[in-house]
Amino acid sequence: MKAKPDNRDDNVEKLQEAVQNTIGNLRESEDYLEEFGDEIGNHEQQDIESKNERRKQSIQGLREEIKDEAQAEQQRDS
Repeated sequence: MKAKPDNRDDNVEKLQEAVQNTIGNLRESEDYLEEFGDEIGNHEQQDIESKNERRKQSIQGLREEIKDEAQAEQQRDS
């Protein structure tokens, strides 16, 4: 069985989509906390806040990866 060739043509687009999805999840959970923060337990609130911190770190990492991929794409096209 032969490995698929490495096709990076749409990596930047896929990464940008991942950023948008993660931002959407972050906003949804922030809205949830704003609306129901007083009604949920402290443990659940801490879990959501922890997830949001990981989401923010993920977004930062994905944006760095987008920059790297965009530079690599330019070099391939040169």
